[in-house]
Amino acid sequence: MAKLTAGKRKALPKGEFAGPHKSYPVPDKSHAANAKARASQAVNAGRMSSSTEAKIDAKANKVLGGKTTPVKTDRGTFHMKENRGATTGKPSRGKAAF
Repeated sequence: MAKLTAGKRKALPKGEFAGPHKSYPVPDKSHAANAKARASQAVNAGRMSSSTEAKIDAKANKVLGGKTTPVKTDRGTFHMKENRGATTGKPSRGKAAF
């Protein structure tokens, strides 16, 4: 994740935040993914409503450039990227081709 200093955070416009009261900054993809994960944790811990999480997710999805689907498990909520389009036939990183 890119370093976001206090000065850089203060300089971000209001539109660069996904949460209420300038919380959950999403200036780049790594911060957007992190905002989704932290919001999910907050909902699972009872500190945030599902509607607030949905707003954070929607803003983060715009930064991430795609739609994700929440998958609820006994270990929490995870966001899986939806498959869009045909595969290229090339193996994904980290997966061996047999």
